[in-house]
Amino acid sequence: MPWRTSIRRFSWIAILSAIGLLTGCAEQDAVKEKPVPLTIESTPYGQLPSGEAVTLYTLRNGTGMEIGVIDYGAILTSVKVPDSKGGLADVVLGFDSLDGYLGTQPYMGATVGRYANRIAKGKFTLNGKTHSLAVNNGANALHGGIKGFDKRMWSAIARNSEVGPSVELTYVSADGEEGYPGKLTTVVTYTLGNDNDIRIHYAATTDADTVLNLTNHSYFNLAGAGKGTILDHMVTIQADRFTPVDSGLIPTGELRSVAGTPFDFRTPTAIGGRIDETGDEQIKLGGGYDHNFVLNDGNGQLRLAAKAREPVSGRVMEVFTDQPGMQFYTGNFLNGSVTGKEGIRYGKRFGFCMETQHFPDSPNKPEFPSVVLKPGETFESTTVYKFSTDGNK
Repeated sequence: MPWRTSIRRFSWIAILSAIGLLTGCAEQDAVKEKPVPLTIESTPYGQLPSGEAVTLYTLRNGTGMEIGVIDYGAILTSVKVPDSKGGLADVVLGFDSLDGYLGTQPYMGATVGRYANRIAKGKFTLNGKTHSLAVNNGANALHGGIKGFDKRMWSAIARNSEVGPSVELTYVSADGEEGYPGKLTTVVTYTLGNDNDIRIHYAATTDADTVLNLTNHSYFNLAGAGKGTILDHMVTIQADRFTPVDSGLIPTGELRSVAGTPFDFRTPTAIGGRIDETGDEQIKLGGGYDHNFVLNDGNGQLRLAAKAREPVSGRVMEVFTDQPGMQFYTGNFLNGSVTGKEGIRYGKRFGFCMETQHFPDSPNKPEFPSVVLKPGETFESTTVYKFSTDGNK
């Protein structure tokens, strides 16, 4: 099944609208409860060195959850969710002001592209032509290059949708930007639902054949941003296989079984349980987990990919995606050099990423699912981060 049309199989908005119509009929004979209003607030968030003004969009749902999104980098700056006792905490790493996002930092909360993850040696061949990309990760291209989507201004429109408050962000990437062919128009929409779910919808079109891989690079700590390491989080990943890597963290092309390895998260397992196993070559190469997992039950359907639970707060996060892979990264390269929210230095393994995606280096691996987007086609994909607590699961 071509990945670019996978999300068209169904429409969550249509389903929820139908449910709403049925509910509306039932309410004619029932006492209506006054809904808690959904809100969107826009506030100034500083200026770029160029003088462009950056805006923060704060979305709140009817249950008290709140998220922040800025139009620089289409960055998710905050996610405030309750614990099992109702106490709110921000569970994504980031910064208190724009200055932090403009500095040297590891893609916190960002929308990354044109190609998320790594492309070996910064080169790929498409239609017989070799394209040379901006190299920014040793010999490789990472997350779109030196000035990828995470470092660009996006145009934003905030609105209330059928499922909740949303902000739609658009960026037009010029032909040849960072070495990628084709003029690419990308739209990323964040929507906050009343089920404490963040729905991220991606859409893109091009005027020439190109390659595309989009994801969100938020670092999560369900105890709260800056509240120590994430080693005690219990994680489940719906994957029987993963893609082992070489010394440059480029997939070898093998799809290896997780059975009998530290990569077996098919049942709830503490992140720290096997992260320092000195006998495992792949753990050594990644410095921990920094690997793509081949998700089960694909075929372009939105399905559960992973789940994380923090035992003290009781917070739970579920990840749903229609993409074939997910990069599980455990903050191995955080080293205290980045000062984040409330002046806290983010140390090693202070956050984890669950980046829904196509496989790394797919443009050079024809055996991997295709990442080619052609004129006249529309890439569409959805990822959902859904939050709850032990008390309501």
